[in-house]
Amino acid sequence: MTLGVTLGSTSRQLPVDTTVRLAREARDAGLHSAWFGQSFAYDSPSLAAIVGREVPDLHVGTSAIPVFGRHPLLVSSQAQTAQAATGGRYHLGLALGTPHLTETAFGLPYRRPIGLLREFLTALRPLLETGEADFHGELLTATTPYPAAVPGAQPPVPVLVAAMGPQALRVSGELADGILPFLAGPRALAEHIVPAVTAAAEAAGRPAPRIVALVPGAVTSDAEGVRRRAAETLELYERIPSYRRALDLSGADRAADLAVLGDEETVAAEVRRYRDAGATEVVFTATDLSGEEDRRRTWKLLGELSGG
Repeated sequence: MTLGVTLGSTSRQLPVDTTVRLAREARDAGLHSAWFGQSFAYDSPSLAAIVGREVPDLHVGTSAIPVFGRHPLLVSSQAQTAQAATGGRYHLGLALGTPHLTETAFGLPYRRPIGLLREFLTALRPLLETGEADFHGELLTATTPYPAAVPGAQPPVPVLVAAMGPQALRVSGELADGILPFLAGPRALAEHIVPAVTAAAEAAGRPAPRIVALVPGAVTSDAEGVRRRAAETLELYERIPSYRRALDLSGADRAADLAVLGDEETVAAEVRRYRDAGATEVVFTATDLSGEEDRRRTWKLLGELSGG
């Protein structure tokens, strides 16, 4: 199993130089990857390209770009550029987004999200693999009057989807390389999410999917205090149906119930639970909730668990 961390968040934007410094620290701690959320501020593939270029050996990823308001041709250009800039260490994450953000920000109706995801992935895959597309769907068109391949963007960028619902998991298993579940505990992964996406991949003749579990957590001596702060930060997810379903399947009343908090032994045991539930990779988020000392302590442990 490989372990990574998110750098910053959609609500906390760090200066680029600070992000690069933290990425070096993550690499030096032995972590495998650093991930960036997509907000209305930084463009996450661009930021990943900068960080990956500046910090050799560290894999960088986006988690995750909503498909509404984007187009496969443009996302392919971003992803291939990041892949070429990092020497093949970029990982593209896509998401369905939410009705509120889609309709408020873009003025687009949030209709047929699963259909759009299917068409988006169908058009995107040949772009990433060959630089060409000739797709005419019900919801989007993607053709290449000129070649769209970026020199040096090899191997083809892996595509992951922030999927947790049955339909999204089916499409992801068929057309993507894996998934990026967030706030899905070990029970939900083992009993529902991993079996569903794995079965879909097998039926489509694809390799076993990557399961990159994003988990809020930190090594701390004040677990209860940090959990209270996590409750405030994560509360909004409890009102989003896909996350609410994942929480229920995990046996959690509140999103903060899934935050992995405690001493090194406690956190290491929880990482093993995610591994045993089928996660191929674990990415810790919100490691700075309890301050810099606990963040460094957390990254040190994760690096050790990752074999760094």
